[in-house]
Amino acid sequence: MPVVAFTFDRLNKFFPGKKLDDILKIVPFIGVDIEGVDKGAVRIEYNPNRPDFASDYGIARAVKGLLGTETGIPEFKLSGRSGCAIKIDMSARQIRPYIVSLVARNGKLDDETIKQLIAMQEDLQNVIGRRRLKASIGIHNLDAIKFPVTYTTVQEDFSFIPLGDSDNHTIRHILKEFDVGKQYGYIVQKSNAYPIIQDDENNVLSFPPIVNSNLTRIGTATKNLFVEVTANNLEVAEDVLSVMAMALYDAGFEIQTVSTHNSDGRNKETPKMDPSYIKVEKSYINRILGLNLKVTDILKCLKKSRLDGKVMSGNNIKCTIPRYRTDIIDSTDLVEEVAVGYGIYNLRAMMPSSDLSGKRNYLSVCLDIVREAMTGLGMIEVVNFNLVSRKIHYQLMGIPEHDNILTAEKTKSIEHEVLRESLIPSLIQTLSHNIHEEYPQKLFEVGKVFQRVDRINEYWNLGVVVAHSKANYTEGKSIVQTFLNTSFGKEIVTKSNVNAILVQGRSSDIIVDGQSVGYIGEIRPMVSDNFKLRVPVVAAELNLSQIMPVS
Repeated sequence: MPVVAFTFDRLNKFFPGKKLDDILKIVPFIGVDIEGVDKGAVRIEYNPNRPDFASDYGIARAVKGLLGTETGIPEFKLSGRSGCAIKIDMSARQIRPYIVSLVARNGKLDDETIKQLIAMQEDLQNVIGRRRLKASIGIHNLDAIKFPVTYTTVQEDFSFIPLGDSDNHTIRHILKEFDVGKQYGYIVQKSNAYPIIQDDENNVLSFPPIVNSNLTRIGTATKNLFVEVTANNLEVAEDVLSVMAMALYDAGFEIQTVSTHNSDGRNKETPKMDPSYIKVEKSYINRILGLNLKVTDILKCLKKSRLDGKVMSGNNIKCTIPRYRTDIIDSTDLVEEVAVGYGIYNLRAMMPSSDLSGKRNYLSVCLDIVREAMTGLGMIEVVNFNLVSRKIHYQLMGIPEHDNILTAEKTKSIEHEVLRESLIPSLIQTLSHNIHEEYPQKLFEVGKVFQRVDRINEYWNLGVVVAHSKANYTEGKSIVQTFLNTSFGKEIVTKSNVNAILVQGRSSDIIVDGQSVGYIGEIRPMVSDNFKLRVPVVAAELNLSQIMPVS
């Protein structure tokens, strides 16, 4: 969870005349946690669904509402057009198609304000921007820029001086040698061209989403800012810019719009800070919260949450949501805002007037029966991830890949690429991690597998592996038969089969009540070699969803 450091000096600045303890008592009730207090600052942990809390400006804004010192929609005024413009080249639209921006003038930056802006920039890039994949932010010294600027592309041998450096470096070198290049380079390396923002004198402002130019770095002497957001989704870009605009306004800057000129002739002024509106019924709010609030009470609660509203016909309320509140999507979110404005501390728990009693979920009872039975057979339970490595699940197991593999998009690790179709590959991998431990090794797992035929199906399976010098088909069959008989009173019939991971002639399907519910057999030597296993392995897998009785 992201954390904001709120210094005591800035707390006193935002809340003059208020005692620190009184402020800290109210802070958690805006929906954040106090992680700790030390070194002259309080560390506040916030939920990523509230990007406006990415700076102390946003947190102070919300706390003032609960304290009642400022209520309703926070003040925000655009100071007209800046006269600055961005031209978007068609080549950039093919890579990272959207750019929005603003100008912030006549502000004062001290060291702590700069820290807040940079921390907010990083949090917004990580949360809304999905680690810069969907959006990234550049904050620049406006006075170092000659407008209009152009958003275009260059080749990898193009060079400029990146932020924090004094020498020219090529795009190629930045991507291969700089930490930010190594971390985020994958976002732009799908193309032979790379996005660049240049001013009218061909000076580089930024290489988004990787690094800014040193030319436009900001400091305590900076009075005017140019903020740009590049993204692959226009709504995301505008969401990020609205949060930045509100924070900079609270920091004392005058916010002006920037004109964006697309290559297709379409022009756009940003930021767009128009509020949105959502209707909600009084009865719906009271039903969810278990309260009996009047319409006037609800309006007061909304104002304390820094929203606004007015009464419509039939006790409907039309709520006004400021642009920076990107987390509010529908009426359910407004119920939460009413609860915050009402005061979470004022809500009281009540026992429901019902004679019904709860009981354990039937599925969990059945799965516990399975676990207890397998443990009673001398086996050790392991728990593996549902997302697995494609290499381990298919290549090392000798299983052919197919068109219906369920693949994770934009995975962060090659260890978690696909949803597993079987429990056995992960169990074999677990054995390979324990080749230096004592044998016999008897493992089982109860977990979900996923298959797509006409639609995506989920099943609960039982996977079993036994590894030692004399492990064989007979031992595996004995384990399966004993388990099914003692747990569910089932007898099995085996039928010879052909399975890519099992030795032909030493494997079979498991038939229960006339239907195939799994397989059993000795793992092929080739598979054992791929996992560096030195002893024979017998494996079995059962579809528990077919075996467990219906509740």
